[in-house]
Amino acid sequence: MSAPWLMVVASFLFATMSVCVKLASADYGTGEIVFYRSLTGALVIGVVSRWQGATLRTPVPAMHFWRSLTGVTALMLWFYAIGNLPLATAVTLNYSSSVWMALFLIGGASVLGTRPVDPRLIVAVMFGFAGVALILRPTIEQQQLWHGVIGLLSGMVSATAYLQVSALGRAGEPETRIVFYFSVGGIVAGGLMSTVTGWHSHDAAGLALLLSIGLLATVAQLMMTRAYAKGRALVNASLQYLGIAFSFGYGVLVFDDRITWMAVAGMLMIVGAGVRATLLRSRALPAAANTPPAET
Repeated sequence: MSAPWLMVVASFLFATMSVCVKLASADYGTGEIVFYRSLTGALVIGVVSRWQGATLRTPVPAMHFWRSLTGVTALMLWFYAIGNLPLATAVTLNYSSSVWMALFLIGGASVLGTRPVDPRLIVAVMFGFAGVALILRPTIEQQQLWHGVIGLLSGMVSATAYLQVSALGRAGEPETRIVFYFSVGGIVAGGLMSTVTGWHSHDAAGLALLLSIGLLATVAQLMMTRAYAKGRALVNASLQYLGIAFSFGYGVLVFDDRITWMAVAGMLMIVGAGVRATLLRSRALPAAANTPPAET
C-alpha cells in the first residue's frame, strides 16, 4: 500500500477508535479505557517485536519515562474530552498540536535568539487559535467550557510529546520501542487512576469496545509509522487531518451531533493553520519534520 493510502486508512482507524472511546465512556472511566488500550498495545507490540527479532531493551530509559509521562497525560485528557464533547470537537482540539508546536518553535527562537522567526508562522499560529476560539464558542454556550479546555490542553501536551518522540528518534530509538514504553506508561497510569476512581465490571459489549480501542489504535499507529517511513512528511501530515473529517461524519451519523457554522469554520481554520505550520516548520527543521508522530 502506498504512503498516502496508509495515512488515509490510519486516519480512518483513529477516527473509528475515537467512536469506540466515546461509546466506552458511558460505562468505563478514562483511566480504565487508557489501561486496556495500553495493555492491548503493549501485547501487540511485544509480539511484533519478538516476531521481528527486535529487542525492547533501551539505552535511554529516562527519555522514555518523560515521553510516556507527557504522552499518557495527553491521552487521558483527550479520552476525557471525547467522552464529554461532540466527537469532531474533541478530535479537532487534539489536532491543534501542530499549532502548539509552531508556537513552541516561535517561543524557543525568541528566547534563545537562534534564528529570526518567520512572520508567516506567527500568522499561521494566530489563525489556528482563532479557529480554536470558534470551536470553543459552542461549548461555552452549552456550559461545556471545562471540557473544551481539557480538549485544548490535550493538544498542547501532545505537542510536547511529539517533540520528545522526535528526540527519541534522533537518539536512534525505533518506533516500536517508543510505542511499547508509551503503552507501559499507560498501563501504570491507567491502573493507578482506576484504582483510585474504581474499576467497573465487564460485559461482552464493553470488552469488545475495549479490545477494539486497543487494536485500532495499535494498527493505525503502525500504519502511520510506515507511511512516514515511505512517504513525504508534509503530504502525510496533511492527510492526517482527514481524521477530523472522518470524526465529523461519525459524530453526525452515530451521535447525532449538532452542526454549527462556527465549529465547521474553526475546524477548517485549524486544519489550514496546521498544514501551513507544518510546511514552515519542515523548512526550518527538516530533520524533525520527518519524525512520525505518536498517537499522542
